[in-house]
Amino acid sequence: LSAGLDLPGRFLFAILTLMMLIANLVFLEEAVYLYRKIPSSKKSIIIWINATAPVIATTSCIGMWIPRSTMFTDFTAAVFFAIVIHKFLMMMIKECGGQNLLLKRFANDRFKISTGPCCCCCLCLPRVRITRRTLFWLKLGTFQFVFFRPAFMFLSIVLWTNGNYTLSNLSPKGAAIWISCFVGVLTIIALWPVGIMFLQVRTLLTCKKIIPKFALYQFIVILNNLQTSIINILARQRIIPCAPPLSSSARGAYITQQLLIMEMFLITLFSRVVYRRRYDDLEPPECKAEEDEDKKQTP
Repeated sequence: LSAGLDLPGRFLFAILTLMMLIANLVFLEEAVYLYRKIPSSKKSIIIWINATAPVIATTSCIGMWIPRSTMFTDFTAAVFFAIVIHKFLMMMIKECGGQNLLLKRFANDRFKISTGPCCCCCLCLPRVRITRRTLFWLKLGTFQFVFFRPAFMFLSIVLWTNGNYTLSNLSPKGAAIWISCFVGVLTIIALWPVGIMFLQVRTLLTCKKIIPKFALYQFIVILNNLQTSIINILARQRIIPCAPPLSSSARGAYITQQLLIMEMFLITLFSRVVYRRRYDDLEPPECKAEEDEDKKQTP
């Protein structure tokens, strides 16, 4: 591939590769810090979440240098990101002290389920009591993505190797349109529980920087899914013109990979700032209630 590049192209590839390497080095340094400073119950979850941007940057860089590996690099990034969505939900529960303490803190509260991306327009939906069963359904909503997303991606690779799966074929008789629709629905279902939980705990976890953490998570969702889908659609419609020897689809893939490397590099740097802090536990609900009672009784 590098033999077919001109000097500006080689310079661009070198810069993007260097950004990917720096992102991985920053993550490794951060992982060592988190491994030493974080309690064991939260350690693996937060390291997994921090690894999202470097992993996507690495798979994008490999796909940029080796175009024929794009299906396999996309499969790796998709599997990893599906796991991270579930991990982010679990992180919010852990930051509240675990499931039992979360149920105690919000024993008299209700989940607001009229939130994005599934039901943001359905304001008439009733609020749901916070119980073990509702927490189970929220965790199931993200965990199904961990199972089904890799399964559909693996099916795509099998059909692609057999010549039955092409992204440019969006006819009802083709497999691409059906697999894409199923994955889209599963993605929305997986993102919904995270939004519900965030609305419930964002005030409680303000001291733990949950709002910037959720913002970084949302940026990764948008850039890795929505941005990629928009560029692929533009390439299929020939809005992104071909530039021999690259077809429109190949150019779209290159643009996606190069943008993701730069974006994930920046997100890695921001993640280091947001997640590098002291990881003290919240006060138990009983202690907080006693402090509030003392404040009321103080003349």
